[in-house]
Formats: sequence, C-alpha cells, structure tokens
Amino acid sequence: MDDQVTEETQVPAPKKGNQKKDSIWDWVKAGIVALIIAFGIHQFLFTQFRVDGQSMDYTLANGERLIVDKIPYYFGMPKRGDIIVFLAPDGQYWVKRVIGLPGDTIQIKNGQLILNGKIVKEPFIAQPMDPSMPFGPVKVPPGRLFVMGDNRNISEDSRVIGPIKISSVVGRVDLVIWPLNKFEVIGSTQEHFLPQTP
Repeated sequence: MDDQVTEETQVPAPKKGNQKKDSIWDWVKAGIVALIIAFGIHQFLFTQFRVDGQSMDYTLANGERLIVDKIPYYFGMPKRGDIIVFLAPDGQYWVKRVIGLPGDTIQIKNGQLILNGKIVKEPFIAQPMDPSMPFGPVKVPPGRLFVMGDNRNISEDSRVIGPIKISSVVGRVDLVIWPLNKFEVIGSTQEHFLPQTP
C-alpha cells in the first residue's frame, strides 16, 4: 500500500504595511464604538449639569457640577422632594425641587408652604420665606409639576413661570461632583412632604 503524502500548504506572511493598516483600523473602530457608548450614556442614562445662580442655596451652590440621572423617570414620574433639571420656558436648563405633583394644591401663607392643606416643614431651605409674599392656592394641572428653589426669597420658579411640563424634565440630581471638596450624594427629602399637623 502506497504511503500517502500530503503537501503542506504554505500561507504567505502578511506584509508589514497591511498589519499597520489593520492596527489603525482597529483603533478607529474602537474609538467609534467608545463614542457611540458615551453618546448613549449621555443621551439616555446620565448627564452633567453646572449650577448657575443662587436659587438652590444652600443645597446646591453656584458653579457646582452635578450628575443628573435620567433612569428613574423612565420607570415613574418625579416625586415630591426630588431635585430635578428641566428645560425652562426661556430655553435654559434650570435646577429646582419638586414641590407639587398633578392634582396637588399649593399655597404659601405666613411664610409657610402648605401642600394639600397641610404645612410642610422644610429644613433644607436657605432661610424662612418672606411672610409678606403669599402665593396661591393653585392646583397643579395634569401632566405638570410645581417646582421651587431652596433659596425661596430670590428663586424664580413655578410661582413665576407656572407649573412645568413633566415632559420637560431631564432627570434627577443624584451627585455633586465638583469641586471635589463639595462631593455629595443628594439624598431624598420625600419624608418632609408627608402630611404635618398645621
């Protein structure tokens, strides 16, 4: 029986020029993928925002940089006490605190916030509200939120621009990331919006 002889097929080595082109193309593809991922994260999950002004003193200060989380509002609407970023009627992005939800009645009387007939204790505001500036009562329409700044006596908010559209909300403020010495996780204040005894 004849022995079978196989011939080895020799594959020519790739030229160095082709290797360099392949390597560059790999880097380009990796860069494109990274940009797409970064865009997706920014567009759909998280974004940065810089505070401009004193309307949220002393919770948030002018110039601080924030991480805004878009994920919670894919699964539910904002809650009372959430600090949100939204697109205001003037075309700018504002940061304020959610005070009232659709159907809530808001009033400010004797320097106190009254939500659905009950006084809300607000230890997070910069200073007591000016009792000479009453407001309401107003009922929050469907599809809208009543928002206010924590520095109530200077804040331009729903008392001026009216309740905002829920669809204008970008996301919830979760972190202060800059300056580093002000790094902070922004906690919930929902417990303050539970009914209190007048």
